[in-house]
Amino acid sequence: MLNDNDVQHISGATAYGQGGDKLGKVGQVYLDDNTGQPAFVTVSTGLFGTNESFVPLEQATYDGDRLTLPYSKDQVKDAPNVDLDGEHLDPAEEERLYQHYGLTWGGTGTGTGTGTGFADTDAARTGNSAGTEGHDTSGPTTNDAMTRSEEHLDVGTTEHEAGRARLRKYVTTETETATVPVQKEHAVVEREPVTDVNAGDALDGPAISEEEHEVVLHEERAVAGTTVEPVERVRLGTETVTEQEQVSEEVRKEHIEVEGDVRDRTSD
Repeated sequence: MLNDNDVQHISGATAYGQGGDKLGKVGQVYLDDNTGQPAFVTVSTGLFGTNESFVPLEQATYDGDRLTLPYSKDQVKDAPNVDLDGEHLDPAEEERLYQHYGLTWGGTGTGTGTGTGFADTDAARTGNSAGTEGHDTSGPTTNDAMTRSEEHLDVGTTEHEAGRARLRKYVTTETETATVPVQKEHAVVEREPVTDVNAGDALDGPAISEEEHEVVLHEERAVAGTTVEPVERVRLGTETVTEQEQVSEEVRKEHIEVEGDVRDRTSD
């Protein structure tokens, strides 16, 4: 249900229908003659918004600059054409519009009665016929000045998880080669002639016999084994770096244009 504050700002809003379909821009707001409550709006439809369709405001909602109406885009576009007489809807026109949108027209209450008036003047919005200076045809009474506002970009930071890092230890096998010196014994035959010095040893034993003499040979072999020793400590930590990142956002600014024969004077 729309209220008086919505009426002051609804003109110029964007109208949306069932399923979120964009219908067009809101033009004029019409108030019920009996209750003073908003009853109809006009919505620009057709190619380039050249046509205006009347739409009842029953069950309509307004949020920010978005007016949501419970009707389809085709239903709004095909609404009956209304010939305005003195910017006023008479009961017959209201009834025809209500029938088109599938609503019950009771002859009294919101949107009915003796007719619906165009909410264009301050008197129509406030119920007073005097006591104001000028008016804003798109919204509230402006008195003798209007305020120009604009949006400014507010930036900040928010922290979120960007990734994870972990340490994992695993084992690989490699082949290492080393050269080791080894000693081996070989049998060597030594011959010496019999002399007076060794004649005793040479003649010790039978003169003629068969004998065997054996020498045990030895050699070294290379062997390998492993030992475990710690080589380094590894830990996982974090460090913070500062980078420059650009953010963009659309901001709205109001502009005021002056029409007519008006001098520009700057206040001190």
